[in-house]
Amino acid sequence: MDVPNYDGRIFRPLGNPPDAPTGRYHQNGKLIWAEFGGGRLYFGRLVGMCDDEGVITATYCQLATDGTVTAGQVTSTPAYTPAGTLTLTEHYHRLDGATGTSVIEEVPPSLAPPPADSLRG
Repeated sequence: MDVPNYDGRIFRPLGNPPDAPTGRYHQNGKLIWAEFGGGRLYFGRLVGMCDDEGVITATYCQLATDGTVTAGQVTSTPAYTPAGTLTLTEHYHRLDGATGTSVIEEVPPSLAPPPADSLRG
């Protein structure tokens, strides 16, 4: 598998459901960061590192539209679908003790979240 460069890639939950949160990823060497929002999320940030296989280990914090704040750690493993779409299988552990797995997939840039500087309180 080719190790992906995440810079500029846009991800949403698998199947691209309507009103799903969307994330814009950035990469500089092994440093990874992302901003995300949409659907039930007002805004979120992720920051972490990428290993030589493309596996991301990161910490995230997000603010839901209902005012709930969620934070935790995530390990995201890349893979490609038979059609060539990049996916990330995310294994997360939240600070509240909840754990789980989710899958996100790369989507076209037209589905990108709004720029972080457009979110003013």
